[in-house]
Amino acid sequence: MLIGLVGTVIPVLPGLLLQVVAVTVWALEESSATGWAVLALVIVIALAASILKYLYPGRQLKEGGVPGWVLFAAVIVGIICFFPIPVVGGPIGFVVTVYVFERARKGPERAWPSTKTALNAVLQSIGIELGGAFLVTLVFFSGALLA
Repeated sequence: MLIGLVGTVIPVLPGLLLQVVAVTVWALEESSATGWAVLALVIVIALAASILKYLYPGRQLKEGGVPGWVLFAAVIVGIICFFPIPVVGGPIGFVVTVYVFERARKGPERAWPSTKTALNAVLQSIGIELGGAFLVTLVFFSGALLA
């Protein structure tokens, strides 16, 4: 569960997926109605969080006028920057890339507001996934206490 929580913040680890796998192993071992109910609820929560983390921030980015190709390039650069500069390289690479492309596209005056919009959307996405991971953890531990 803890590794899954960390994985929601550090983009290299698939946080919610790790948590679902952990609960699946527990449910198979437990092999009770409580175990299966907890697993079903965890899957629903993880799917909902996974869908919401893309839908809600994506809508904000469209409203903010940040094109998808800029975000795609920023994610790629963020992933590349994550390895030479662990943990902070990803966000730094993302923000700098959005700023550079938006500066070239819109000019220096309007680049920073677009960058803030993109950064806000990414933080919301992480927050949604982290909230889902905390809820999965809560459901799992509650179910484990009841079993």
